[in-house]
Amino acid sequence: MDKENIYILAIESSCDDTSAAVLHNTKTLSNVVATQKIHEEFGGVVPELASRAHQQNIVPVVHQALAKANIDKKQLSAIAFTRGPGLMGSLLVGTSFAKSLALGLDIPLIEVNHMQAHILAHFIEEENVRPPEFPFLAMTISGGHTQIVLVKHYFDMELLGQTLDDAVGEAFDKSAKILGLSYPGGPLLDRLAQNGNPTAFRFPKPKVAGLDFSFSGLKTSVLYFVQRQLKENPKFVEEHLNDVCASIQHTIVTILMDKLKLAVKQTGIKDVAIGGGVSANSGIRKALQQAEDELGWTSYIPKFEYCTDNAAMIGIVGYLKYKEGTFSDQGVTAKARYHI
Repeated sequence: MDKENIYILAIESSCDDTSAAVLHNTKTLSNVVATQKIHEEFGGVVPELASRAHQQNIVPVVHQALAKANIDKKQLSAIAFTRGPGLMGSLLVGTSFAKSLALGLDIPLIEVNHMQAHILAHFIEEENVRPPEFPFLAMTISGGHTQIVLVKHYFDMELLGQTLDDAVGEAFDKSAKILGLSYPGGPLLDRLAQNGNPTAFRFPKPKVAGLDFSFSGLKTSVLYFVQRQLKENPKFVEEHLNDVCASIQHTIVTILMDKLKLAVKQTGIKDVAIGGGVSANSGIRKALQQAEDELGWTSYIPKFEYCTDNAAMIGIVGYLKYKEGTFSDQGVTAKARYHI
């Protein structure tokens, strides 16, 4: 077992993106993602359609990842895969494929927690990018998750707070849907917000104790606000779209930053890493930059391709586990709920 020259094939299939990557030690050789356009007409991910699309995509995506990396499958050291959390049907496709391929090649199988992978994506080797030093705070913000985690070491993590209901990405997407924007609406809302006044309209912030979050009430308040305004002026959304988007974004970013500031105050740790699809949002990036300037934080944001669901982040966890000799057996099964 060559521990200096490690090639990991990684597979990610937790939601609606089928992804495969090849890592040579900590460096990404390929990171292929097949997105599923079919969900756009439904305004959200349909689990049954997602799992069928994974079945169609997984072989060509893995083949492309190996070809781009210029690696023969016989050179692989191990197969890493997302065990959970995620949609069960989607996870089963990736888990079954990874188990079969590892068995066929007679190489180790490595299960990966999707949430740990978002955090450890910061340790993928990139030119002129310095990874965070332990301990640091990580905030994972995506369509399915909102968490603040104290990261003491690669696999020593403590969950400090999480959403009690909806994830932040869902709050963005559902608010965008209420405004008539196409799915996924979060990135569109962000784009429109950049041309609007963030204090034009006020939305209530939930009172949730400690470091936990809640976003269901915000979605409801956006819905009622829009319905009220449309009764008075049927062209309200059309005339005030940028300002409404900016105000919603400002409210969400304030909620996230208030909790993050509390976490920094409670732990005394000013190194803050974010990950997950919503970390691409311009509002949260500006707020982090402001915290760096005004509060002396050091913030870490991965490359955009490592923010959204991707297999490279699964691969880096696979590499770290391979170095430790932490492998799974063929009896391993997918877990829709899988805590850090």
